[in-house]
Amino acid sequence: MAAPAMEGLAVTALRSVMLRVRQAAERSGRRSDQVRVVAVSKTKPVSLIRQVYDAGHRCFGENYVQEINEKAPQLPEDIEWHFIGHLQSNKVKPLLAAVPNLAMVEGVDNEKIANHLDRVVSGIRRKPLKVLVQVNTSGEASKSGVEPSGCVELAKHVKLGCPNLEFSGLMTIGMPDYSSTPENFRVIILHLFGHHGKMNSCYLVTQHLK
Repeated sequence: MAAPAMEGLAVTALRSVMLRVRQAAERSGRRSDQVRVVAVSKTKPVSLIRQVYDAGHRCFGENYVQEINEKAPQLPEDIEWHFIGHLQSNKVKPLLAAVPNLAMVEGVDNEKIANHLDRVVSGIRRKPLKVLVQVNTSGEASKSGVEPSGCVELAKHVKLGCPNLEFSGLMTIGMPDYSSTPENFRVIILHLFGHHGKMNSCYLVTQHLK
């Protein structure tokens, strides 16, 4: 497919998704601005990201450090970048140095990476970095994430032991064939909400479930 056609499809898809988000928010009695849509742009060209940006979207997600480090300097500084998934310790400093407008890391799955992020953020003297704790709800060995039974303790560690990180909630990546059905997806979300409730009871107020 030619690049201009692909870019046009991306903007059309974005508008369709945002409409569905507004409709779902209305049905659940929430404001649509309480829901953040992250456009995952991994492997997509800078020209396509700019097209979506020009359509009004500001929140983009990447999975690979080298890719986000190459793209971010070519795009407007008001983009809110999210790094999604497992982050290796040796990639933390290059990521934070290259992407000053990194808004969130979605994938803290152990104390070691939390501690390393905390030290690097402190060392470069940037504002506290928002992070989500990744929970492995599918039980798949191929997926990163803390076991559900350990997510509250990891969240406590981030909240109380990492002053340069801002614990912002939980995220999970479901099993594709399982979580693609509405009923199974509800099971996963209810599972996360259970841990969300435990955290709030421990005064670990969470902002995001993803």
